[in-house]
Amino acid sequence: MSYETFEDILAALPSMRDAVAGISELLLANLVLIGEIAAPTFHEQRRVEFLKDRFIEGGLLECSIDEKNNIYGVLPGETGKDHILIVAHLDTDFPEEADHTINVRTDSVIGAAVADNSLGIATIATLPIILDRLGIRLQSNLILMGAAQSLGRGDLGGLRFFLANKPFPIKAGIGVEGVQLGRLSHSSIGMLRGEINCTVPEESDWTHFGETGAILILNEIINHIVEIPIPIRPQTVIILGSISGGTGFEKIPTESQLQFEIRSESAQMVSDIRDRIEEITLEVSERTNTQIKVDFFARREPGGIPFSHPLCRQTRKIIQAMDVEPQISPSISELPAFIDHQIPAIAIGITRGERLHNEKELIYIPPVFTGIAQLIGILLAIDGGFCDEN
Repeated sequence: MSYETFEDILAALPSMRDAVAGISELLLANLVLIGEIAAPTFHEQRRVEFLKDRFIEGGLLECSIDEKNNIYGVLPGETGKDHILIVAHLDTDFPEEADHTINVRTDSVIGAAVADNSLGIATIATLPIILDRLGIRLQSNLILMGAAQSLGRGDLGGLRFFLANKPFPIKAGIGVEGVQLGRLSHSSIGMLRGEINCTVPEESDWTHFGETGAILILNEIINHIVEIPIPIRPQTVIILGSISGGTGFEKIPTESQLQFEIRSESAQMVSDIRDRIEEITLEVSERTNTQIKVDFFARREPGGIPFSHPLCRQTRKIIQAMDVEPQISPSISELPAFIDHQIPAIAIGITRGERLHNEKELIYIPPVFTGIAQLIGILLAIDGGFCDEN
């Protein structure tokens, strides 16, 4: 079918959704198979092999696994003049020993990492067959990629490596996340993650220190952190995400840990807060004679395409044409890697979900078909030149 105007694409979206629903069994089968493979960051190999098999079955060429354990393949276009990259991250927040059983119900799927990001991987695994069933042949080459080492200390290592060594220019990129449908990210905020580890010797004289172990010393650090002045503009926040320490009621804790994240519209503000937190830990460490280590990792720089960019504008129209309200929000997932290389890109969600980052993570099946039709619409708009700046 030919899509000569952007309006042709919008008009075809309902029929695309119906066609995707017609092959839901294949999509759900891929979701279950990929979802039951554990893939903590740096240990994605089994998912890589699974996705490679699916890419080959889908007719992709040049299926390759690179040094960072990324897997990608190329669906050739009619002319192959341009290259469009669709990427989903392979790794999850769940360890190998977590229960990865996937439960498929009438209208939902439940299981660890099913939303983040097994559905994203299942979507790109099934996309070549969906396009074939719809009779869609792009002009551009379509690169489908499962990115390794994305989360946490992976720091988008897989996608960053691929884009730094890409064998062909990328016209535009799309990051695919399982949830939430309607999400549209066209920019990134500044971000830095950190971990503070407090250790006190077991033979310490607690009456001398005046503190009852590592937890209260960490509490003092937290009290200083929350006193750091936070501006209204640029928008800035310090998220204290996780605290751990101690082994029981009767044991004085010798270790404690704080995981946190700094977010700001300003890269300078992120750096200033980082410096202040380092000063706080040094001051408390010296005063209490305690070993305190702070480790910063996973940095993101603010940037992205403007709200008025044709890629963002046309994506909003496609989402609205599916009777979904666009939810504009910055991204710290795959999008920042595209931003670093000045590649126009967006990130979208495929369905609605609940209980994220829980072993009973849940996604709803019916909206999935809308989400995939949305993805195809965006792909056609990029391929047709309707998202070009000029």
